[in-house]
Amino acid sequence: MAANVDLHEGICAAAFTDHPSDYAVHTAAYRCDPNAPSQSAEWLWLKLDASRLLSLPPRWNLLVDQTRFSEMAILVGDSRGLHRRTFNQRALQTHSAPGGLLRFSVTAGTRDVRVLYLGFKNIDDLSFMRKVVAVPEAEQGRIDARWLLLMGLFAGTMCSALLYNLVIHTGRRPPFQRWYLAWVTAAFAYGMVWTNVASYWFPSLVGPAAVRLDFILVGLMVAAGNMFFFAVIEDGVLPRVLRQAGHLLAISGAVLGFAAAADGVFSPILTDRLLNYAIAMTAVAVGVSCWIAVRRRSRVVWFYLIGWSPVITVFLARLARNLGLTEQKDGVDMATFAALAFEALVLSLAIADRFRLVRRELDAANQRQEIVRAEAKALHLAARTDHLTGIGNRSAFQSDAHGMISDGEPFSLFLIDVDYLKDTNDRLGHRGGDALLQRVAMSLRELTSEAPGVTIARIGGDEFAVLCLGDRTDEAKVIDRLGTMQGDVWRFMGHDRTISLSVGSARFPEDANALDALYQNADLALYNAKRRGRSCHSHYDALQRMLRDLHVELSRDAEGAIDRNEFLLQYQPIVSLRSGEISGYEALLRWNHPHYGFMRPDRFAEVLVAERIGLRVQEHVLELALLALRDHGDQMSVLSVNFTSAQLSGPRSANRVLDRLAFHRLSPSRLCVEVTEGVMLDRAGETILATLNMLHDAGVRVALDDFGTGYASLAHLRDMPVDTIKIDRSFVAGMHEDGGDTKAIVRAIIGLGQGLGKVVVAEGIETEAQSRELTELGCHSGQGYLYGSPASEPLPVGTSRIDLAHGRVMQSGSVRRFH
Repeated sequence: MAANVDLHEGICAAAFTDHPSDYAVHTAAYRCDPNAPSQSAEWLWLKLDASRLLSLPPRWNLLVDQTRFSEMAILVGDSRGLHRRTFNQRALQTHSAPGGLLRFSVTAGTRDVRVLYLGFKNIDDLSFMRKVVAVPEAEQGRIDARWLLLMGLFAGTMCSALLYNLVIHTGRRPPFQRWYLAWVTAAFAYGMVWTNVASYWFPSLVGPAAVRLDFILVGLMVAAGNMFFFAVIEDGVLPRVLRQAGHLLAISGAVLGFAAAADGVFSPILTDRLLNYAIAMTAVAVGVSCWIAVRRRSRVVWFYLIGWSPVITVFLARLARNLGLTEQKDGVDMATFAALAFEALVLSLAIADRFRLVRRELDAANQRQEIVRAEAKALHLAARTDHLTGIGNRSAFQSDAHGMISDGEPFSLFLIDVDYLKDTNDRLGHRGGDALLQRVAMSLRELTSEAPGVTIARIGGDEFAVLCLGDRTDEAKVIDRLGTMQGDVWRFMGHDRTISLSVGSARFPEDANALDALYQNADLALYNAKRRGRSCHSHYDALQRMLRDLHVELSRDAEGAIDRNEFLLQYQPIVSLRSGEISGYEALLRWNHPHYGFMRPDRFAEVLVAERIGLRVQEHVLELALLALRDHGDQMSVLSVNFTSAQLSGPRSANRVLDRLAFHRLSPSRLCVEVTEGVMLDRAGETILATLNMLHDAGVRVALDDFGTGYASLAHLRDMPVDTIKIDRSFVAGMHEDGGDTKAIVRAIIGLGQGLGKVVVAEGIETEAQSRELTELGCHSGQGYLYGSPASEPLPVGTSRIDLAHGRVMQSGSVRRFH
């Protein structure tokens, strides 16, 4: 079996004032003596002895001690040349290794590795990095297993001690117990962060971020431990001056921990040394206090001495190693966390003894039974169970999913959103929303009894996850079961409501081979299900990812598109069907994108609605329309502009439109505001209606667009300040279809408009037959490709329908073609 290779011994270093090339790194003059550079304003590169790697197998890992830097690089030279990999803080998230190390896999044959370099940008000091070792992959697994086993025992012990002291006194907690809880919390966090175990849940806690947090946690741990000691010792045992000195040292330790973490402000070497001095002085103060407490026959101090003896021993061993007096060995670090766990247990006993002194009437046996029951319940609820629904929580979901991925078995991930939960909370209160979530969880629980390979969890406020282990047949069963849940009736306090679920799914390993990517893909499918109207299921496909990336790109481009004048208007004529003359225009928005070309709103409208830039674009469209009315006064009598609900959000919106009309010296009657039925029936419908009334009273015309496709009733139409009703193009296109129902609807809309005194405009007229039939039905006006496509310039007012139909416009005896 190949042994580990220690590469830290004999490191040579070279400092650079810029970002050197691979060749510059390879040919630099490296110093290997004690005066070799340990810091650099830019890059510090280390040359490792690659000849020592010959004993390693082809696949091995490079393990590097964690320190602080802004960027890191590995340069490997083999027979093919030099190969560099660079890592920032974000890239290090996948390179953590248990034991407080950074792990980098090297697949090149060790006999082919000729040179090996490590580079660090803005490293705090090379003296903080005490370990660089090459480890065979087989040995790496055993090292990780040892660390994870140790930290599992450490975490279990610390959590047990923490829970024990959370439940041992349910009333007002004495100061010593509060300080102990603070110490256990800081020690537990320090162990998890230092060993990189915390990075399994918080991937960003690795490398420089973990080192900075370690300094803070060490300072807090020393401070809390010091305060606990002086609080737990019986009153009157220690001199007052000694207690005050201990409190001052505790404050110094906490402050120096934060100072040591602020390497961008203070000198790393100075703050590290000061923190070590503070720890040493704290140990001296506690030692003197223990000697005095023993002489004065304190009972609690013996528990403290038993607990602190192993901790002091291993910390002295760590200090000797840090000062270079002993070799770098994992055993010292492992012993540190074993000692901390042992101390937590012993100090728990000290607390228990202290309680026995101040509360003799408490029965010890009953107390232990209550502690065991409370601890078991707390562990069960906190570890894997959602407190509201009783099913698995996010932690359980992640654990189960990672287990399935580790096993390599195919499975499907379903993300389920409970639709309209906010509406339920608004209507029935949060108790009603909780009842809905419990009802959904109960229905999902039936899946686990029907299919053994199914696990469920609630991973968010209104989000559930289902993991289905098995083939496509099992997945189809889950889909069928979720489909039967759609529309289920549930009852709460006399109210009947239906369940609506939006479901997105992705499959391992076809759609992704890692949990994060699988979750993101299932979430994309869930988003697609919501876009399709909710209450449905959507499976992930690669097109959804492409559309999301396009959405993000267009969102980013939209902000600058206004300044670059990429948004522009085209004008489509509105023609009087009887006289054949142009009576007005509709302004249509276009985006002349530098990469995707000329785009219609159906390609980017959703982006504008979803982003805050949408209102700015709409205001820009209004300004372009008003400029067109001003500059083409002899060609354009009335211009229709589509408005969104955000542009009609109150009196200020109406005043802003009227102010812009006045600024351009335009009559309000020349502007027609087009709104859809959806805008009219928006949640802020009353405010929008008031805004439209203000505009209408000032002379602005109002048109109801796409009439017949929404949910506006006759009562709404009666109350709305509408001058024009526009028949949706889908009705015009379907007038000649078999059955005649569409034509009857068109006739009814025209009759309704005539009866209410509204102008009726038919959209999407493309043939003479449609034009004749609409004229016979009494339709006033129309627009469509029969009369011309949208164009950048308006045609003269009074242009005849015949000229339009033949594609030409007569002006001063000349003929001008248009398209």
